Amino acid sequence: MTPAARTQAAIELLDQIVAAARDGGAAADTLIARGFAARRYAGSKDRRAVRDLVYRAIRSFGEPPRDGRAAMLALADADAELAATFDGSGYGPPVIGSKERRAVPGLAPAWLIDALEKSGIGGAEQAALLDRAPLDIRINPIKADAQPIVIEGAEPVEGLADALRLPADTAIEKLPEWDSGAIEVQDAGSQWVARACAARPGMTVIDLCAGAGGKTLALAADMAGEGRIVACDTDRGRLSRLPPRAIRAGVAIAETILLDPGREIEALGDLTGRADVVLIDAPCSGTGTWRRNPEARWRLTPARLDRLVETQARLLDLGASLVRPGGMVVHVVCSLLDAEGADQAAAFLERHPGWQAERPAIAGSPHGAGMRLTPASHSTDGFFVATMRAP
Repeated sequence: MTPAARTQAAIELLDQIVAAARDGGAAADTLIARGFAARRYAGSKDRRAVRDLVYRAIRSFGEPPRDGRAAMLALADADAELAATFDGSGYGPPVIGSKERRAVPGLAPAWLIDALEKSGIGGAEQAALLDRAPLDIRINPIKADAQPIVIEGAEPVEGLADALRLPADTAIEKLPEWDSGAIEVQDAGSQWVARACAARPGMTVIDLCAGAGGKTLALAADMAGEGRIVACDTDRGRLSRLPPRAIRAGVAIAETILLDPGREIEALGDLTGRADVVLIDAPCSGTGTWRRNPEARWRLTPARLDRLVETQARLLDLGASLVRPGGMVVHVVCSLLDAEGADQAAAFLERHPGWQAERPAIAGSPHGAGMRLTPASHSTDGFFVATMRAP
């Protein structure tokens, strides 16, 4: 592909991504993968260049641009090399017109900036939300042998003995440690979340919003293969990814339960009042994951945030019903908004007299009843974590 053709491909992909964000369609990564499948002539360097252009644009604009061309024109204003690709050639974008409208750069919609500031996330913390995310791995003690795992360029993660940070371009799936199940890709923040659960051998642990099971596998490793861990989710596709991952990781104590949204208790009745720990990594705004999913800023609205807060409260109450006396609910959101974090935990404690917050012994900064991790301060995804003990 010529440089002009790469720019045009990026514009076309951005058109699809903007429309999907507006209409609740597929994620950017999915649309990009489909776009490359339709452009089989694009080589690996072409795909990398187009992808970089697309994400450069997504990171640059807090509000969804009118279309892909408006976004790329705004980038071209400060990039002469990119501007030169608007050459009107057969496969490139038309020449730039003198009065064409540009997208307006910004971090996020104004209402969301205000919500972050009210939650104690200021300018420097906000800017770091769109930095490039590192590549962290968790060493799996079930499969790793006694010898230290040595990977070129790897650095230790302070406080996490089983974590390593790798160069961003590491071909993780080509490593022998990956094939053997000795390592898993997992952000350091997610590893700290698992630590907050304090899972131990012999416990009964419920991962209520398990997704594809990354935290389930970390919890199972902490349980050393003894006890029962139940991974639940309402998304059949995501949950179906856990069993093969568990086999690769050598985890035999994890079971899965597919839940019906709004009727979860029907599938969990036999676990009522029996769990030692219920982890609720609840659906949330994802403001703490913009480094990995910057388009999430384009999808979030005040109404959607309100719905997420309602869902989180309902799941917390459900979790409370599953915990044994003296057991623990762990409330986690990959969000930095107090409505989903500190305020949510405070509301739970008010609804459930006798429950006590126990600040988890993990990295982060005390915030409300829990701990908060941020990209700027802790070099992790953004999380709020609160552990609450039943009477």
